[in-house]
Amino acid sequence: MPLTRAQPAAGTEDMETVAPAVDLVLGASACCLACIFTNPLEVVKTRLQLQGELQAPGTYHRPYRGLVASVAAVARADGLGGLQKGLAASLLYQGLMNSVRFYCYSLACQAGLTQQPGGTVVAGAVAGALGAFVGSPAYLVKTQLQAQTVAGMAVGHQHHHQNVLGALETIWQQQGLAGLWRGVGGAVPRVMVGSAAQLATFASAKAWVHERQWLPEDSWMVALAGGMISSVAVVAVMTPFDVVSTRLYNQPVDGAGRGRLYSGLADCLVKIWRQEGPLALYKGLGPAYLRLGPHTILSMFLWDELRKLVRPGRRQDT
Repeated sequence: MPLTRAQPAAGTEDMETVAPAVDLVLGASACCLACIFTNPLEVVKTRLQLQGELQAPGTYHRPYRGLVASVAAVARADGLGGLQKGLAASLLYQGLMNSVRFYCYSLACQAGLTQQPGGTVVAGAVAGALGAFVGSPAYLVKTQLQAQTVAGMAVGHQHHHQNVLGALETIWQQQGLAGLWRGVGGAVPRVMVGSAAQLATFASAKAWVHERQWLPEDSWMVALAGGMISSVAVVAVMTPFDVVSTRLYNQPVDGAGRGRLYSGLADCLVKIWRQEGPLALYKGLGPAYLRLGPHTILSMFLWDELRKLVRPGRRQDT
């Protein structure tokens, strides 16, 4: 039975008619489908974020320059298949992180927490943090696999993994269980701010489009418009944390499993700012937007449309 309340908060009424377990499956499926199309941009973004690590601007070789040239550079160095490097790890991460994220957010909606002032932001942030923690080992491997390339095009530390399972096994053997969660201190705030911005602005954007009656209520264009608006907010707040997260995950470690370049989130932020300049925190912004934009639009649109298919009694009383 759908829950009934006198004026639910904008964008939360639909959440209450789908079980959290269903949202778990739908959210993970939608984000995995989106990942297949956006992974090449993730590869380019990772390379750009590692380029010139802890070096002053203008003092290092730049094998990657801009989005189009960087895509061509990856294809020349690694073949067309190189544009899908780390896809298996990316899919694993999207499945783990988003199943937890959407499940927890759906629970918050059913409990009425998102109807409180600031509830959507808090629920999105907490759900994102839990998802990021669960998916951290997969993101660690994804980052290291996507950074790997031939010597002449290499940026950042090269880990020389063969595949996802081999990478997980190597990290486990050399660093233990804790090594699989190395860098999680950068991933949690990254996904917290991104998830809070995405889930909160997507619901608000859909409600805003509805209020203006520009599109039919059931039109798929409403979800698409919501995703487009949401993607702008996500990229704006998430990119600095994304750069830091990439650096923490890819850095080399010593015998005790400690990072050789950064000790944590704050140390990484300070070193990037001092040695590369503040604009370095937005390295890879172009592909980050073009990747996060379509990914946000596709994942939120697919999630919203899939939920319509499974929602009980969707249009019986309208």
